[in-house]
Amino acid sequence: MTSTPDGACAEPVRAALTVDGRRLSYLDFGGPGRPLIALHGHFGEARTFARLAGALAPDWRVVALDQRGHGLSDPGPDYSRAGYVGDAAALVAHLGLDRPVVLGHSLGGVNAYQLAARHPQLVSALVIEDIGAEVRDDLSFCLGWPRRAPTWAALAAGLGKSLPYLREAIREYADGWGLAFRPESMVASQNALRGDHWDDWLASDCPALLVRGERSGTLSAEHAEAMATRRGRTRLAALDTGHTVHDSAPGEFAGVVRAFLEGLV
Repeated sequence: MTSTPDGACAEPVRAALTVDGRRLSYLDFGGPGRPLIALHGHFGEARTFARLAGALAPDWRVVALDQRGHGLSDPGPDYSRAGYVGDAAALVAHLGLDRPVVLGHSLGGVNAYQLAARHPQLVSALVIEDIGAEVRDDLSFCLGWPRRAPTWAALAAGLGKSLPYLREAIREYADGWGLAFRPESMVASQNALRGDHWDDWLASDCPALLVRGERSGTLSAEHAEAMATRRGRTRLAALDTGHTVHDSAPGEFAGVVRAFLEGLV
């Protein structure tokens, strides 16, 4: 798989696996490199990591999952911690990967470090993007987003200031324009995510990179420092962005991730 001038990989392969009768879709950016599983945050999907995959190719083969209820994957019967972790473990097994690096943003970050805590034999290293060991955020604001709109512009107007974070999730349906996920599912997922996850963060001992957005309202400098201090073999990096570091500063994010990955070889 080759990279394009803007850093995105050309023509990733769209594929799927079945878990308990549910379809889980993923993008495999291919190439001969070592495997890296990428897990997006709420409202996101696999293709959010296209630029990162291009920047890491050909040394790393990025496989990005549409997590349950997102993108082209089926909704889950629930949005529990065990459910998300089980999906990620199933993807690793489905692809026959030998201890990939697991990278996750926000929701995906907790899923990643809980996968390492509960299935340490599956994970060689972690990259955690802007999420803490304690999660308190509330997503109930998304319940006010329109379910359908007659045009793309009307949907964009209804999404307001949230539009920049949702462009990849906009779809055209038979009855109008809408989002690729159900807002009520996102609220249920966030409610299940909220809580104290220190035990899981500290349970694994593989190398880890924690990346924080300096203008993020999700992960404070103090909390990130405590996470890096309390867990061995953990490196902390901060970039001048908000919560979506990979999207706001794709080049800088790819640079710190690549530097960390090169140190693993």
